Amino acid sequence: MKKIYTFFIVSFLFHIAAIAQSVVLDSTAKKVVFIIVDGISADQLKTAKTPYLDSIGTIGSYTNAYVGGGKDTYSETPTISAVGYNSLLTGTWANKHNVWGNSIKAPNYNYPTIFRLFKDYNPNGTVGVFSSWLDNRTKLVGDGLPETRSIKVDYAFDGLEYDTINFPHDKHRNFMKLIDYSVADHAAQTILEKAPDVSWVYLEFSDDMGHGFGDSDRFNAAVHFEDMLVGKIWKAVKKREKSHQEEWLLVVTTDHGRSAENGKHHGGQSDRERSTWIVTNAKNTNDYFKKETPAVVDILPTMTDFLGINVPIEVRREWDGVSMIKPVDVTDLRAKKEKGSLLLTWKSHSKAKGKLYMSPDNHIKSGGKDSYEFIKTVSIEKGQLKIPLRKIPKGFCKLILETPNTTLNTWVTEN
Repeated sequence: MKKIYTFFIVSFLFHIAAIAQSVVLDSTAKKVVFIIVDGISADQLKTAKTPYLDSIGTIGSYTNAYVGGGKDTYSETPTISAVGYNSLLTGTWANKHNVWGNSIKAPNYNYPTIFRLFKDYNPNGTVGVFSSWLDNRTKLVGDGLPETRSIKVDYAFDGLEYDTINFPHDKHRNFMKLIDYSVADHAAQTILEKAPDVSWVYLEFSDDMGHGFGDSDRFNAAVHFEDMLVGKIWKAVKKREKSHQEEWLLVVTTDHGRSAENGKHHGGQSDRERSTWIVTNAKNTNDYFKKETPAVVDILPTMTDFLGINVPIEVRREWDGVSMIKPVDVTDLRAKKEKGSLLLTWKSHSKAKGKLYMSPDNHIKSGGKDSYEFIKTVSIEKGQLKIPLRKIPKGFCKLILETPNTTLNTWVTEN
């Protein structure tokens, strides 16, 4: 009898210990920090000395990537700084988020940023923006604007480009080097002490050196300097993970490449201007990340997946990117008119079935909702589908392909 009693006591204690361990694992806080280092094409990154980015990529993953939307299509997007930032923030190309240049005249906040999505998911969570550009917070994130439902950035360090006393401006823009150092230093300290749930760090000096000196030792030195600043932030993240019950996703990328002839310019659609890269500490990147060329718009779905945000379907249906860490069934959905039919093509990554929907509306652009009609169930393995043009609305329509793991969209337009 005593042995049976002892057995039940021991079993009970093991059960309690298992529950306790599960609670501890479940209580691990997930945090994200993404860093945009301005204006470095993939080939330039590989030429410069970047020991910290190399170490992050060795621990996690590296991939070539791209910006610029669908070249020669409705989603073609200028390879310009603020445009690239907003493509990352919203997971959409410029035809949706409506930022076409660095003036940031009229962002369409109906395509929510990672900060808005996170605050909707966790209203008591905290976010931070550390940047040499004030506009990144005030215009792109829309800090305090009614159009963003008065989103609040909890930790902000920016606007230093207007401080000519502490950072005297010189024609070679070396003052930006000091600003970037201050931004990275403050970001690292805030991460170490406050640990915002979602943080954006923006570093500009590399782009300034690209415009001033093009492909040169001077530019390579700037990339090496920015790498050192990334290292400061990376060290803060590792310290947080070591001393707190936290798991961090770090994503480092750039907003555009550089012109092919001398590296001094960007904005067009040449391969080098579209050429970017992504470095992350994530070890569990998927086959899409490893075998294809992701885009800047893939970073947002990756962050929401990591954070466990349940993104509304009407938002996901507008995304132009897919996750780089969760399973992906299909990518690269395209539509082309030919011989009385609309040819839909995609890249298959599974044997799943997909559901095709169509909408003649684009009400979400103005804050409304689009109505979708179910068309048919499709076999993802086949990689294509033909639809008679007579079944497609004239002028404009949106097509949605939904699978168990992926949601893709494409537009059909007259031009």
